[in-house]
Amino acid sequence: MAEEIYRLRGLKQDVLVENAEREGVRQRIEEMTKFLKGQTHQLEEFNDPLVRRLIEKITVHEKHLTIGFKSGIEKQI
Repeated sequence: MAEEIYRLRGLKQDVLVENAEREGVRQRIEEMTKFLKGQTHQLEEFNDPLVRRLIEKITVHEKHLTIGFKSGIEKQI
């Protein structure tokens, strides 16, 4: 019985951690959306501060690029 209680506590802890991570991603996406909606002009040239604020990393592969946004979303081009 004690082993089952410990197992269930471990599962509960895992779920709580997963929920916290998911909430963090949701908040980052919300912040990014709010920031983008606050932009009043259309971009016509490269904007270094904007890129640094939105993109975490760009990975170059042989036939495509993977852009990793700070929100946790990845896009392949």
